Amino acid sequence: MNAEFFKALDMLEKEKGIPKEYMLEKVEAALLSGFKRDNGYSNVRIELDPVKQNVRVFKQLTVVDPDLEEDIPLTAEYNFDDFDERTDRLIEIDDTTPYGDVFDDDDSGAKPAIIRRKHRFNDKTEISLEEARKIKKTYNIGDIVEVEIKPKNFGRISAQTAKQVIIQGIREAERDRMVREYENKKEEIVTAIVSRIDPVTGNAVLELGKNEVTLFKNEQIPGEHYIEGQKIKVYVTIVKRETKGPAIVLSRKHPGLVKRLFELEVPEIQDGTVIIKSIAREAGSRTKIAVYSRDPNVDPIGACIGAKGIRKNSITHELGGEKIDIIKYSDVPEEFIRAALAPATVVSVTETGDRSCNVLVEDDQLSLAIGKEGQNARLAARLTGYNKIDIKSVTAARAAAFNDIIEGRTQASGSFGENLAQALKSAMETDEKEKTDEASDEKKDDTEKTEA
Repeated sequence: MNAEFFKALDMLEKEKGIPKEYMLEKVEAALLSGFKRDNGYSNVRIELDPVKQNVRVFKQLTVVDPDLEEDIPLTAEYNFDDFDERTDRLIEIDDTTPYGDVFDDDDSGAKPAIIRRKHRFNDKTEISLEEARKIKKTYNIGDIVEVEIKPKNFGRISAQTAKQVIIQGIREAERDRMVREYENKKEEIVTAIVSRIDPVTGNAVLELGKNEVTLFKNEQIPGEHYIEGQKIKVYVTIVKRETKGPAIVLSRKHPGLVKRLFELEVPEIQDGTVIIKSIAREAGSRTKIAVYSRDPNVDPIGACIGAKGIRKNSITHELGGEKIDIIKYSDVPEEFIRAALAPATVVSVTETGDRSCNVLVEDDQLSLAIGKEGQNARLAARLTGYNKIDIKSVTAARAAAFNDIIEGRTQASGSFGENLAQALKSAMETDEKEKTDEASDEKKDDTEKTEA
């Protein structure tokens, strides 16, 4: 250990806010563990002195009287292989207790047999009273004497250990500080500065105050590109104290980001007049948000859009141009589904059970209702909490209904339905006969041409 080590601790405390005492404790503990492992000592104390800027190792020895005899009560755990016939004496305290019964626990009150021996001195853990008083005259039996030792290569080993511990300690301290700072900001928005972008993974390293946190690629808005120094808003999804994995997980894809942005932009949401009931989002493309007003005089959609669309446009800009549909929430499922399928106009909604429904739209509204690759229908289902929304055009629904009647899957109701079914059946039969006749005539003509 040298002065550079202690200077490094001072620098860590100043720049990283990691207390020097914290790091000294970590290093001392690591050095102690390593020394015990490598040297077989269990009674060792290591001292890091920031004033004198050095490290010292002390062996802790118990003061004993080597000539003192000790009594060892016989128990079931006693190993007779340790019995030394030259020095050990087996003594029966009570003659009423035969040797064979000394291990019995019958609560009779009889005293057990013991082994009396001269104290077996261990120079690794003990020091004689005579030797102890050479160090200090006031030492007595049972006191602890610390003797400094200087093991070989300890300086090099301690330096390596200290380096490893410091690196780990920095990580742990920064992690702990970060968790303490952000544990109350879970599910909230924070503003970060883009520090750098990993060209391989696409992960973005963000500066959050004195901390650096990674915004992983899978939590970024698809197609979004960042530049160093750019300020962005991120949503805190996870804050955890586990040693493995990131302490804080950030997201720009989470629906909660949209919710918090509206809360920041719309005063009516902040004061509780307008409530966000649900959000469905496909980040980078489209979001649907259902809102409700507690005040009948306040239009929830208008409040969220703002004058000339300023509130909504501000959020859209923050999300890189993501489209946002603001829907008026309704307790009536049919009405809510109609609104959720905007901008399409819905003719009818029919519940089919198990959180599913059938929706009819005019022919020119079908593609709008379904959306590109089914996105509008998919978001509407998430927004309303439905498992399935089956959308059909009026023409397709009528054709399907007629076909069901003709094929007998559905009974026609009333004379009109019966006549309609019969007429459709006759028309289909006539059409098929005409097609057959045309095919027969074409075949006859071909035969005649061949013969000619």
